[in-house]
Amino acid sequence: MSRESEAELSGESGAAALPGKLPETLRTELIAFRRDMHMHPELGNQEFRTTAALKHRLEQAGLVPQVLNTGTGLFCDIGTRDGTTAASGVRPMLALRADIDALPIPDTKAGVAYRSTVPDRAHACGHDVHTTAVLGAGLVLAALDREGLLPHPVRLIFQPAEEVLPGGALDAIESGVLEGVGRIIAVHCDPRVDVGTIGLRTGPITSACDRLEVTLDGPGGHTARPHLTTDLVTAAAKVATEVPALLARRVDARSGLALTWGRIAAGHACNVIPQHAELSGTVRCLDLKSWREAPDLVHAAIDEISALYHAKSQINYVRGVPPVVNDLMMAELLRDAQTARRGAQSIEDTEQSLGGEDFSWYLEQVPGAMARLGVRTPGDSARHDLHRGDFDADERAIQVGVELFTAAALIDGDRS
Repeated sequence: MSRESEAELSGESGAAALPGKLPETLRTELIAFRRDMHMHPELGNQEFRTTAALKHRLEQAGLVPQVLNTGTGLFCDIGTRDGTTAASGVRPMLALRADIDALPIPDTKAGVAYRSTVPDRAHACGHDVHTTAVLGAGLVLAALDREGLLPHPVRLIFQPAEEVLPGGALDAIESGVLEGVGRIIAVHCDPRVDVGTIGLRTGPITSACDRLEVTLDGPGGHTARPHLTTDLVTAAAKVATEVPALLARRVDARSGLALTWGRIAAGHACNVIPQHAELSGTVRCLDLKSWREAPDLVHAAIDEISALYHAKSQINYVRGVPPVVNDLMMAELLRDAQTARRGAQSIEDTEQSLGGEDFSWYLEQVPGAMARLGVRTPGDSARHDLHRGDFDADERAIQVGVELFTAAALIDGDRS
């Protein structure tokens, strides 16, 4: 890597007018924090160790974190009069949000000292990076506040259970994390974007994601006489193939409504027509309006096809998350913050993905935006993806995230 590229990655080539650069000693500490968290992944609503570690470090910085009512996750205010709530009569706070849970998959990375020590658990979505970036930003902002350089209070939100539909964001909101908050920002790791760069988009940046479980039942019988019973395997196959096709003709194609099956099961013997079949999958949608209509459309299509083959259907449609829809002004705040730190060349346009993110629930309450945080090492030509056991992040992304959040807080405060 060239010296110029190294300078860009360290932020040395960006504008230096803003305070809040990440000190080298803190950078080293944060990498160690991320690695420890990576080695000890915890599933949604089980993040007790992670919560305790965050609480301890924030208290060391003189802050007053509050654990959520659910017992895991916490929030913490910086720059308020009593350390816990927004001062009355001031502009509502900017919140920085991170998610702290891991995935129920094995860590398959080789030759990495910080590989998961917990069987079948891994931080394979980058939540450890998100968490460390928000923690680091909080520590930097707390230091600025002690110097009288923080123009407006900020809230840190460390949310549990992002991977558990319909998302821990709902429990966090119920615990009061948005009280006194007027705006919210977040990042999500993107292994397709080089470290030092962020991806931005105004409007929808993720899709809605719901879970669907269908059971089909019939009297069963002999495969020699399918005409005398309900041919349940054929009925299940028709539901699997024809319901997605039917939905594609009942909604605007631009809405991106897609039903994809991940599991289908029926029968135990080759010459027995079963009495029970099961299908499960996900419903994803790019458009918020179509997402609100999706349950009725899916129910009607499944009932229609299953009735055609005389199968009795039961449908469990589990509401997941709406799309993350980035607010124009908040996306511009992230753009201005990244430009101030690393220059306009460190920002790229990004497309809307079909992945789901429960950050969307916060945006149902307050305006906000999410950026895609580049975690790919420049020059790496391999294809990496999230939710894989071999996922890892270039740890220089932590510094990028910290300085993005701190710059956003300072710029937002100056505009109040």
